[in-house]
Amino acid sequence: MTSTLLLSFLTPKRLTVTAFAAMSILLAGCNGHSSDIPDDDINAEAGKIVQVDVTAFTGQSAELALFYPDDQLSNIQWQQTSGATVTLLTKNSKVIAFTPQAAGNYRFEVSFSVNNGTSQTLSHTITVNEQSNKIAIRLAHTVLSDNKVSLRVFTQPDIDESSIRWQQTSGPEVSLNQNSSVSGNTDGELAIFFTAPNVNKDTLLTFETTANGTNQDYSDQIIVLVEPASSIASNAYFDERVAQVFPYNSNSPYANNLVDCVYSNTLSSSCTLAKLPLLAQENTTPTINNIMDRVVVSHQWMADRFKDFLTNSDTNNDFKHLLRATTAIVISYDIRPSFYWAATGAIYLDAENFWLTANERDTINEAPDFRADFGQELQFLMPWRYVKDNDYADGYFAIEQRVTRTTNDGFYRLASLLYHELAHANDFFPSSEWFIHNDQSRILDAALSTNFESDSLAVAFPLQSSEMRSLAQVSFAGESATATEKSYSTRDIEAFFSPDLATGFYAYSSEREDYALLFEELLMQARFNVFRDVAITNLPSGDDISATDYMVTWGQRGRIGEESIKQRVAYSASRVLPEFDSTQALTQVAAPIAMISGDNWLDNLTISPITNALTASKKRKTLNELAAEQQRPVSGWYYHKGLPEQ
Repeated sequence: MTSTLLLSFLTPKRLTVTAFAAMSILLAGCNGHSSDIPDDDINAEAGKIVQVDVTAFTGQSAELALFYPDDQLSNIQWQQTSGATVTLLTKNSKVIAFTPQAAGNYRFEVSFSVNNGTSQTLSHTITVNEQSNKIAIRLAHTVLSDNKVSLRVFTQPDIDESSIRWQQTSGPEVSLNQNSSVSGNTDGELAIFFTAPNVNKDTLLTFETTANGTNQDYSDQIIVLVEPASSIASNAYFDERVAQVFPYNSNSPYANNLVDCVYSNTLSSSCTLAKLPLLAQENTTPTINNIMDRVVVSHQWMADRFKDFLTNSDTNNDFKHLLRATTAIVISYDIRPSFYWAATGAIYLDAENFWLTANERDTINEAPDFRADFGQELQFLMPWRYVKDNDYADGYFAIEQRVTRTTNDGFYRLASLLYHELAHANDFFPSSEWFIHNDQSRILDAALSTNFESDSLAVAFPLQSSEMRSLAQVSFAGESATATEKSYSTRDIEAFFSPDLATGFYAYSSEREDYALLFEELLMQARFNVFRDVAITNLPSGDDISATDYMVTWGQRGRIGEESIKQRVAYSASRVLPEFDSTQALTQVAAPIAMISGDNWLDNLTISPITNALTASKKRKTLNELAAEQQRPVSGWYYHKGLPEQ
């Protein structure tokens, strides 16, 4: 887009900002050229609250930034003092953002300490107009140097999304859409991704989005505050910048050690069990308070949701028991995918599993899973899903819809994830070995000294297909496929997989994953009557692909019901969670239901017998909704993070 066209998009809002800029916040358009981006902090006056958009509109994100680039701030606390009540999810951060639903004046006050000394208080009023602006960028926030950042523009139906244009308007230039399939080109993109620049003091970045409406053109702006951070050592356990996190319970006996031991770029050697013991070493029947003493989060709401889950959804105490083999629980906006890591003894959870409101979801980084393109040179996919009553067990919510969901909407997704990842924790730290380790042993050393039950499973009931093992390294570890592997048809994969003893493709990635998948599938079926589907389909290509394009060659619902596999399931489940009666549970597991070869992945959703008219009605509604959303099948979900050498 040319500079002339960009000028035609400027709305009265943008003109107001420009007029204000002449006094305090100079914003300059970049027109896509790096030389036009001011490499300063938009000339914002230090020691003030910065508001980029002087004129705000209902339904559009508004933000304020506390800008003290030459000082260290602490004990930050924002509060709203007047106006219609809004939700502030980052009250202790330098940046707050919210979405006003009513016109009027909104006044905020922030108190803080400067250089660990003088306490100060500032206030600021935002005036929100009744007029609606049909695009809104979310979400302004604070990041560290080298953090991954995502921003998204939300549009109303009459906006031509192909006309969307992004530009950086101030601050050190960043490369937009890094690690994205559209790297370097943001035209028509609803979301952008970039890595925060390396700075030596608090620095403001501003971005603008423009788009065409039916009768008017619109624009919106947003601010990102980048804080300096120390360089990452070559031997750091986390070699990419992680988010700032904090202990949920500041009075926890482990509060001083939690962050440094489990989620910090300064961590270069595993902490000792004396410093951060297993939950089981503190209490073999941990309370929710015991568990919450081990929780580390980037946002308060994430811990609140996790606590609600333990309080209201863990009716069998499975997750409280499984968490005994962990040292901590980390939930952060930048974790994707989730994983358990024996180097720290902690489980790391993607916050996407916990949001209930659109405002909460806004705070989560939506950078795509780095493994998204693995296995694209192959001719097959092995999707899986959890199904209840011929329906997807969990709801699907497009981020653009900005909906509120209930705890039930994402429950089965979270439950299956926890069963899987905590099976790993109890493989590294089985109940028989909780009290044999010296408390001066490092967590990593103690974990590696175990007699792995997953290794014993592989000896007693080994998987047979070497072809599937090799293919798993292509699809899940990013290795290059050989010419032979690229030539395998879906029928070839059926011949390798169906007679073997694995419940899913991911089981071939390692003995640890095989062990965890067996436990996960049994617990989901036994506790919730939720069944796991696995299939072999084609791998369609193109830009407009839906679930109906994936044609099933072979598939099963409830594969753990295969008689040849049940012994493996019993072996895993009885060891991961001794309190669970796996023998009794397996007597209730029925034989698998075969999918219909030649039907697509979506049509095979309804292969279980329908027991009542309500289920049939629900099924038809789901099929229509899924077709409209173009939902694709899932093949990747789990993640194994390699262990450090030291």
